[in-house]
Amino acid sequence: MAKTNTTEILEALAAEIGENIYIDIAKWHLFLSNAKLHTVVAEKMYPLLTSKSVDEDQVIKILESIPVKIGGGKRELALIDLLPLQCQVNLVDILEKYQTEF
Repeated sequence: MAKTNTTEILEALAAEIGENIYIDIAKWHLFLSNAKLHTVVAEKMYPLLTSKSVDEDQVIKILESIPVKIGGGKRELALIDLLPLQCQVNLVDILEKYQTEF
C-alpha cells in the first residue's frame, strides 16, 4: 500500500474515511462522503500522519475544530458532536493504518 504521492494518499484516505465514518442524527447514519466532509477531515488529519503523531486526543481536537452547518446554515456544531464513539475509534484506526505509509 506504499503510496508516495501526497495527492494519492489524501484521496485514498478521504475515500476510506467517507465510506466508513458517519454522523448519527436521530439514528440516521450519514456517511461523511455523502455529507461532503470526508475530504476536509482527511486534509485536517494529514499533518498527524506526516508527523507520525496520530493519537486519540489529537484526533478529537481536530474533530472539535471542524464546523458542520445544520438547519440550512442557521447553526453550526462541531463534527465531534455528531460522530458516535465507535466512529471516532474507527477513524483513529484508519489514521494509524495510513500513518505507517510515512
